[in-house]
Amino acid sequence: MKRSVEVFIAACPLCDPIVKLVQETSCDNCQVTVYNLTRQCEDKMILDKIKAYEINHIPSIVVNGKLLSCCTNKIRRSDLVNAGIGQM
Repeated sequence: MKRSVEVFIAACPLCDPIVKLVQETSCDNCQVTVYNLTRQCEDKMILDKIKAYEINHIPSIVVNGKLLSCCTNKIRRSDLVNAGIGQM
């Protein structure tokens, strides 16, 4: 059975090395699909996948339907406040 690898990017300089890394690391058993958010498809399938996988930032990688743990950090208001944002 092929391993499904989905890479979500936004065609930015930070995303290109991630795509290259995934492609270099993958093997014949890996089916790599790259979704570029700057090229939204007509049926909004990419947005549905982002919601389903709970993707909070780009680039992100999903393997066999599971968002990798390195891609799960979510920016929260409390993080911003703790960093001093919004405080005089």
